[in-house]
Amino acid sequence: MGKKGPTRHLKREMSPSFWPIHRKEDVWAVRPSPGSHGANVSIPLLVVLRDVLGYAETSKEARMLIKQAKVLVDGKARKDERYPVGLMDVIELPDADELYRVLPAHGGKFKLHPINRGEAGFKLCRIVGKTVVKEGHIQLNLHDGRNVLLTDGMGAYAVNDVIRINILDQEITDHISFKPGVRAIITGGRSQGKYGILISIGTEPGSKRTATIRTSDNDDVRTLGKYIFAVGSETPIISLPGGL
Repeated sequence: MGKKGPTRHLKREMSPSFWPIHRKEDVWAVRPSPGSHGANVSIPLLVVLRDVLGYAETSKEARMLIKQAKVLVDGKARKDERYPVGLMDVIELPDADELYRVLPAHGGKFKLHPINRGEAGFKLCRIVGKTVVKEGHIQLNLHDGRNVLLTDGMGAYAVNDVIRINILDQEITDHISFKPGVRAIITGGRSQGKYGILISIGTEPGSKRTATIRTSDNDDVRTLGKYIFAVGSETPIISLPGGL
């Protein structure tokens, strides 16, 4: 009988290059569960706890901490060691009183950026699609797998815009349009991790559309529009590395 469905296992040598694990030290790696982020743009919670934060030396120790609800992602205790952690997720370690936001870093990697308690109450989500559902309502499809149903202000939101969501009640509390002048961070490509002011948006069709940001060093960086993640209109509404 043939195999049904995707494999549940992952060898280390086949794991994404941005995972901070040794490729030849052992044979197997933790395969992310299907969830909020795709396997190629996320890191399993066990790897975050053991290899990024260093709170466990072995997978067994990390698994025990996770099963004891010692790690919260977006305000919820995640007990699946394979839970996929990705861009803009808020990670909390209550016992250590530590809070982090997942931000992009150079080389296709992720950075856990320390944040304060006030900033941990919300996250930014990029709109990747809009769907018409029953009774003509609009559903926003977000980069982290969430779907938000709109009952009013349906014309105010567009693909590539960013919304600020309250983690506790999932309410939209702010909206950042994808337009020149906003503060933005690059989430993919060779310039991943750079941030600045969005100065222009190209006219290319569909997924080939480009955009250019100007960094604090006055360098103009051009990349694909889908890699631009707005983080504020006049100033960033989240803290960024370097205090920018």
